[in-house]
Amino acid sequence: MPIQPESGSAHVASSANAIPRRIVLTGFMGSGKSTVGPLVAARLGWQFVDVDDVIEAEAGATIAELFLAHGEPSFREREHATIARLALSDSLVLALGGGAIEHAATRALLLNSAGTLMVHLEVALDTTILRCRGTEHVRPILADQANLASRYHRRLPLYRSAHVSLVVDALRPEQVSEAIVHASGLDR
Repeated sequence: MPIQPESGSAHVASSANAIPRRIVLTGFMGSGKSTVGPLVAARLGWQFVDVDDVIEAEAGATIAELFLAHGEPSFREREHATIARLALSDSLVLALGGGAIEHAATRALLLNSAGTLMVHLEVALDTTILRCRGTEHVRPILADQANLASRYHRRLPLYRSAHVSLVVDALRPEQVSEAIVHASGLDR
């Protein structure tokens, strides 16, 4: 069950009890992964990497162009290979694309890798729509309004399998960052 950071309690899965060497942020689009990630990295003196930025730089194309040219299954394989490579690094805050969690091998890798703490930033679908309005041209999943709700509901239990799940709709980025650092145990 997701936790409310302002409550002062955090549920951290037993497999994540060791002090993490990397923090992986997951959640639906608009949850704040790319906004909060740099704040967490700065607080810890770590590097921040957005998986989508790496994929675009390496492919020489946007995520939307890759979806259009090669389809989602091909994109997810490319995404998995990129995450598997990046997840070997220490002192790293890694922001995943919203759909990365659906790839079973990616999910298993991140949930079972020693030193990895996967944190789910949970937002309601209405929050996603509000925060992402006007970005449909760069977010292929958002542009597909007919299937948006079903994708959200299909992914939610997968996101919640993360080591930590935080409800962040009403929180400022700084509050989310603080909750992540606290949940990681790296604030001691």
